[in-house]
Amino acid sequence: MTQEIDRCKKAVELAAEGRKVAIVSSGDAGLYGMAGLIMEIISDPGLQVPHPRPEIHVVPGVPAFCAAAAILGAPIMHDFASISLSDLLTPWEVIERRIDAAALADFVIVLYNPKSKKRVVHLQEAIDIIMNYRGGDTPVGIVRNASRINEEARITTLTELSKHNDFVDMTTVLIIGNSSTFIRDGRMITPRGYRV
Repeated sequence: MTQEIDRCKKAVELAAEGRKVAIVSSGDAGLYGMAGLIMEIISDPGLQVPHPRPEIHVVPGVPAFCAAAAILGAPIMHDFASISLSDLLTPWEVIERRIDAAALADFVIVLYNPKSKKRVVHLQEAIDIIMNYRGGDTPVGIVRNASRINEEARITTLTELSKHNDFVDMTTVLIIGNSSTFIRDGRMITPRGYRV
C-alpha cells in the first residue's frame, strides 16, 4: 500500500522498453485495483510515455465481495452498493454521503477496507449511519481472507457487529443486508423477488 503509483510507473516504463509486464492486484484489477491507475498513467499527456503506447489487457478476477457472498450464501441477489471505508484517497465526508445514500436507497451494502491499525472508528461511524435506516436485526456477513488461506466467515446483525470488532481488519469484507435480507439455515439470503 501507498506504493501503487511508483509500481505502475515502473511497469509502464518497462512496457515502453518492449517488455511484457504484469501488475497483479488481489481480487479484480478493475475494482479498487490497479487497472485504472495504469490507464491514467499511460494516457497522461504530461508523462512522457513513448509512442506507440504500451498495449493494456485487463484480466478479470474474482472480486472479494463475490467470493464473500458465495461463502455467506446469497446476500447479493438484488441491487447493492460497494463502498470502501479507506479515506486515504477519498475524503471521509464523501464516504459518509455515499453510505447514507446507499442506506437510504435500501441497497445491500458491501464494505471494503473496514478497519486498519490507524483507522478504527470509521466502521462504527458507517454502522451508525446505516442504522438510521435499518433495524438492529439486519443481517451482516463478515468474511476475512475470502478465498485465501485462513478464510473465516461469520454472520451476525447490525446490533451485534461490535462484538466481532477484533475479527475485522483490512482483509475483511462486510455485506450488510437490505430490508428484505434474512438468515436461514446459517445462510444469508437477499430475495430477488421471485414468488416461491
